[in-house]
Amino acid sequence: MRKSILLGSLFVLGSLTACQADQEPRDSSSTSTRTNQSTKQSQVTQVDFSLADDYGKSLIIYFSEPEASGVDAVAGASRVVEDGEVLGNTEQIASWIAEDTGLERVQIETVTAYPSDHDELVDQADEEQAQDARPEISLATEDLTDYDTIFIGYPIWWADLPMPVYSFFDNEDFSGKTLIPFSTHGGSGLADTIAIIEDLEPDATVVTDGLTISRNNISNSRADVEQWLANFGSYRE
Repeated sequence: MRKSILLGSLFVLGSLTACQADQEPRDSSSTSTRTNQSTKQSQVTQVDFSLADDYGKSLIIYFSEPEASGVDAVAGASRVVEDGEVLGNTEQIASWIAEDTGLERVQIETVTAYPSDHDELVDQADEEQAQDARPEISLATEDLTDYDTIFIGYPIWWADLPMPVYSFFDNEDFSGKTLIPFSTHGGSGLADTIAIIEDLEPDATVVTDGLTISRNNISNSRADVEQWLANFGSYRE
């Protein structure tokens, strides 16, 4: 039986007008390259965060594909530079969730690497979607049996889940577990991915108020992540 949880208001950050822009596999659904700029970052109060009472043992799992630096990347790739480290946009959001919750984060990786060139990545993602492909993936945490709640993060590629995320759901059974989606995007927010996840995991409880952040707002969205997380528990100083 499908179960959904609605918590407060849906967090959609950034413009939702340019849906056409999501027809490119940039990490933030179509993400543009964001060097973590030192301009006006949101101030965040460091607090302890607890999910255990309501959500049990929890884990963050995400797919993120940063592209190489260069002119093409600057024009429209999916990367952030944080303290000298290159991260995919979704990876950046996952890292902030981990900081605020104290949860472990695990990346979905493909056995065969995606091309680092932006245009080649766009073409490959388009072809995979057209073929309904299931790329082979690897996950550092192989047994998810003991987890009650999974934060699942992904970019929106061509207004859909990236195909490696489909592979992930095909490989796992989340019956009786809670799934909390978060995404990065280039214009269409979460698109239809909440409904897709509900269809893929009909016996899981899917939180419908997923977090979604525009590629244009990644570097300034730190406090928004914290605010969204407040829906799932209580902050304690």
